[in-house]
Amino acid sequence: MLHVRVIVPEQVTDRVRAALAGDDAITHLVVLPGAALEPAGDVVEFDVVREGASAVLDRLRALGLERDGAIVVERVDATMSAAADRAARRVPGLGVDAVVWHEIEQQTGEEAELSASFLAFMAVATIIAAIGVLLDQPILIVGSMVVGPEFGPLAALCVGLVQRKWHLVRRCGVALGIGFPFGMLITIGAVWLLTLAGLVNESMLLAARPLTDFIWKPDALSWVIGFLGGVAGILSLTSAKAGTLVGVLISVTTVPAAANAAVALGYGAGDEAAGSALQLVINLAAIVAGGVLTLLTQHVVWRTVSSRRKR
Repeated sequence: MLHVRVIVPEQVTDRVRAALAGDDAITHLVVLPGAALEPAGDVVEFDVVREGASAVLDRLRALGLERDGAIVVERVDATMSAAADRAARRVPGLGVDAVVWHEIEQQTGEEAELSASFLAFMAVATIIAAIGVLLDQPILIVGSMVVGPEFGPLAALCVGLVQRKWHLVRRCGVALGIGFPFGMLITIGAVWLLTLAGLVNESMLLAARPLTDFIWKPDALSWVIGFLGGVAGILSLTSAKAGTLVGVLISVTTVPAAANAAVALGYGAGDEAAGSALQLVINLAAIVAGGVLTLLTQHVVWRTVSSRRKR
C-alpha cells in the first residue's frame, strides 16, 4: 500500500475529491482545508493499494497538481485496517505484482545522474575487481559487483526506452559512457602504482586464473546470465523487493569485465583487454534487453488488469 499526500489549490479541491470519490483502490481519505502553507492550499491524504495506484496518480497529474501544488508518494510498511484489507480485496491483482510507473520513473531517474558519488563508487568497485582479478579471488569480484553503481542507470535506461523518455535515456547514456571509462582510467593508474609498490605485477595477470578467467572469456551463457539479471533486476525494483537486487548485482560481470580490461590495458595484454571489453558489452546489452522486455510485459499486463477494473 502507498500513502499519498497532495497539496491542492482551494479552487481545485472539489475536482480532486470527485476524482478520488468511489475509487475502490482508495481508503483512509482525509481532507484538511487550508492546512498547506507552501505552496498554499488544502491538503488531501489517502492510502491506495499498489495495484490501483497508477490510475489514481494519473488522474491527479491530469489536474495539474504537480505544477500548481504537490503530489508526494510514500510506501507504507505496515497497515492494520479493515478498510485497507477491503480495498485490497476489491481491486484485481496482487500488490506485489503491481507496477507503479510514477514511482519507478522517479526512483530510477534519481539513479541516472552523473554525480561525484557515482564516479567514486565506480572507481572503487573497479579497483577492487582489478585486485580480485590479479589475485584470482572470486570473493573480491563479488564485492566489486555489490559496490558497483551501474545498475541504477541501466534500470533507468530501460524505463526511459519503454516510456519513450529520451531525456532520461540521454542522461543514462552519459552516466554509463563516462562512468565506465572513468573507473577504468583510475584503475589503470592504481594498478601502475601497486606495481611500483611491488604489491602486484604483470605475471599475476598472465598466470593461470581458473577462478576468474570467465571474466574475459565470454560465451553464450554470458548473454543468458546478463538477460536473466536484467529481468530479475527490474522485477526487484517494480515489486519493491530490494533484497533481490543484491543477488542481481552479483550475477553479472559488468564492473569485473571493465576492471579486467583496465588491468590488461595497463599491462599491454591486448587480447585479454578485447575479451573483457566484449564481455562488458554483452552483459550491458543483455541487461537492457531483459529489463526492457520485462517492463513491456508488465505494461501489457497492467493495461489488461486496468481495463478489467474499468469494466
